[in-house]
Amino acid sequence: MSVDISSGYLAKFGSLMGATEPALKLLLTLIAGYPLALIYRKYVCGKNENLQHLFFALSGFLLGYWNYGMDMLHCVFAIFFTYCTLLLLNGTITSVAITFVFNLSYLLIGYYYTSTNTYDIIWTMPQCILVLRLIGIAYDYYDGRQPLDTLSSENKKVALTKRPGLLEIFGHCFFPSSFLIGPQFPLKRYQEFVAGSYGRMDVPNTPPDSVNASMKMLALGVLYLTVFQVLGVFVSDEYMLSEDFRNLNFFRKMLLLGIWGRFTLYRYISCWLLTEGACILFGITYNGKNEHGETQWNGLENIKISIFENTTEFNHYIQSFNVNTNHWVAQYVYKRLKFLGSRQVSQLVALLFLALWHGLHSGYYICFLFEFIVIYMERDIKSIVKNNATLANLFGSAKIQLPLQILLRIYTFVFMGWCLLPFSLLKFERYWTAFRNVNYVGIILFGLWPFIYSPILKYLLNQRKTYMDPDNDNLGACRVCAQSTKISWQFNYNA
Repeated sequence: MSVDISSGYLAKFGSLMGATEPALKLLLTLIAGYPLALIYRKYVCGKNENLQHLFFALSGFLLGYWNYGMDMLHCVFAIFFTYCTLLLLNGTITSVAITFVFNLSYLLIGYYYTSTNTYDIIWTMPQCILVLRLIGIAYDYYDGRQPLDTLSSENKKVALTKRPGLLEIFGHCFFPSSFLIGPQFPLKRYQEFVAGSYGRMDVPNTPPDSVNASMKMLALGVLYLTVFQVLGVFVSDEYMLSEDFRNLNFFRKMLLLGIWGRFTLYRYISCWLLTEGACILFGITYNGKNEHGETQWNGLENIKISIFENTTEFNHYIQSFNVNTNHWVAQYVYKRLKFLGSRQVSQLVALLFLALWHGLHSGYYICFLFEFIVIYMERDIKSIVKNNATLANLFGSAKIQLPLQILLRIYTFVFMGWCLLPFSLLKFERYWTAFRNVNYVGIILFGLWPFIYSPILKYLLNQRKTYMDPDNDNLGACRVCAQSTKISWQFNYNA
């Protein structure tokens, strides 16, 4: 009965805030990481490692149970199955393959039976975080059994030479301030944290001096959450589909499209900042010291705010947004596909994995397709400018830098909203309606680039080059053209 009363109050409060009850529960769960971190710092930090594992496992599971009830047993089953796989098959490539296929398939089946027309806050949310965490454990244990000289420097840092225990895996997977929406981090980091490597080195078994850094991140998270709420007054998913929006003039629609894009991204950013602040308070985000000897607490930074808010090209979004997931995909998918012998194929497979990991809605796949095309266009333009002296001098001029920066800021602001339409609206009939409402601007600009704009531009520039240099045999121009049409898009894997 008490649960029903609590749920009723949450539903009423959520309606006042313009949020659903599951969304409000999620927010409160993220904030709960702070008091749990304080409890850990006072009573658990520096104690027996199994006691710490138990604290993290129980607190995380109970938070999940408050949100999703008995559906949290899906997570428990996946963890137990992965542990048994490692126990029976050790760190073999077979154990990696089984862990990979089982966990991804289990998640996709969950998506199939539970997905609706909107973004669902249900048990598949922590499950999708868990999938990456468990696959990463299997890979790291496999790497730990390989000759050290065969591993990359990154893999050496996280390789596991000893099979982790069941309670240890539960503590890692249910870490209370990261199991719901991330950030991702390897088991090796968790082990070092529990062992006390991130605390105050001058006073053993003492909580890390991370309170001030945590409070700053909390304040930043609250600020972005406030801005998100304010932007929600002007735009929403349903408004983008409405006739009222469709009937606006073109420039006003472009402005609102950009604002809606920020509104959509700030939903994720505010949550990531809140969770990062809690992780900092625990102390697990320790990242060594900078050149001034100051301790850095950005080891689990999932959003690089300075880059994100100053984007002039879409690659800046890739560099700054969902950093830990991008890094995970680079390390455990993209770089493991070298045997294919093609960088482009490896990138496409990595993108397909990301789309599958997000869900089965067509909007995810269209979103990543547009991301691929946009990055291709930007790389193509850079190549054209670089290989044309006139254009290189024009865009390198100091006089043009300010207007160029303003134009590029507007471009990334508006068209990030375009790329997010299918990601947020999910279903074809919904995002196609939104495409129509904004006059198909993204299809006209990006979709036609490789087929119409790029060939024409290159032809005109090559013709001009030939006209100005009649002794040119065109071989240089052909090489430039061939290089500029080669797709060179990639993740920001070193972020």
